[in-house]
Amino acid sequence: MAFFLDETDDCLWDYLRRTDKKVVLYGMGDGAEKIKAVLDDLAVPVADIMASDEFVRGHSFLGFRVKKLSEIEELYGDDFLILVCFGSQLPDVMEHIRNIAEKHELYAPNVPVVGEGLFTPDYAREHRGELQKVYDMLADEQSRLVFRNVIKYKLSGRLEFLTECETPGQEMYDLLKIGTEETYVDLGAYNGDTIVDFLNETGMHFRKIYAMEPDHRNYIKLKRRLYMIGSGLLEAYNCGAWDSETVMRFALRSGRSSRVDETDPVRAANPARYREVNMMSVDHMLRGDAATFIKYDVEGSEKQAIDGSRQTISAHRPKLSVALYHRNEDMFAIPLQIAGINKKYRFYLRHHPYIPDWDTNLYCI
Repeated sequence: MAFFLDETDDCLWDYLRRTDKKVVLYGMGDGAEKIKAVLDDLAVPVADIMASDEFVRGHSFLGFRVKKLSEIEELYGDDFLILVCFGSQLPDVMEHIRNIAEKHELYAPNVPVVGEGLFTPDYAREHRGELQKVYDMLADEQSRLVFRNVIKYKLSGRLEFLTECETPGQEMYDLLKIGTEETYVDLGAYNGDTIVDFLNETGMHFRKIYAMEPDHRNYIKLKRRLYMIGSGLLEAYNCGAWDSETVMRFALRSGRSSRVDETDPVRAANPARYREVNMMSVDHMLRGDAATFIKYDVEGSEKQAIDGSRQTISAHRPKLSVALYHRNEDMFAIPLQIAGINKKYRFYLRHHPYIPDWDTNLYCI
């Protein structure tokens, strides 16, 4: 079965270089900074920055006074387009974005959460062979639809490609057939929210839970949230998932976004935003215990975390849930990596409701 990159598919970045419309960034924070940097490199001027009405309080961002949509409309009429620069899975926020898209030209540019470069047509063509291999590996038509549409989204920034292929997050449990005797490994456990989901799904029936969370504040919240689980049933570690036992420099960010710092350590930086964090492999943590279900959502360190699970994956073939959206190469590199460790897996791809594509996951059974 062939996967074809449509040569007529427009690239959002090329379109932005051609358009005469005013470019307005929607949102403040890391996403807006990244997209502004790409636009600067492409010599595409940013006309303004907007935010939802409740967040506009007369402050400035990147040298712009942040405006409401009504102010943007008054300034530019219909002669502008909007680039969404933040992510959300909140239904009311996503509905608000789609309502704006019904009135105005709107895109959500794809920039990698981690790593450099952009997922452009040239990048897709460069990796066409790997993309084709993964497409051929997918186990059902919904997976192939998600694969095609997510790539179309990455190229175009058009949200309808994501909407057309999304399915409820609950589908993970249906696909993986999570039972009541699972040994669950949660990598990137955050404050315990995904463990709580697991407990609700299994009715508190399980064999054991292992958890890793590198951010100390999140780790404390996790322990408090799950105080009712005895130490014999829950082993929680304040560390990051890696391919070996080492210490890494982490960039500390709000929420669940703390991650291995890839910048040159010589660069000037606010020391309060960085911390050395212990790293550990899954194989070392399990010490031969047979995991039955592993979740990988480790902010771009999925490759290393999977390498650190090689013995477990090879010997026990646990069910896997892997975030597939942090890096440009994730769509092809991670499935091929797992297939190289254990050829018996069946691969399913799903995108759950999120703007942009930040809840696109690989499920291996």
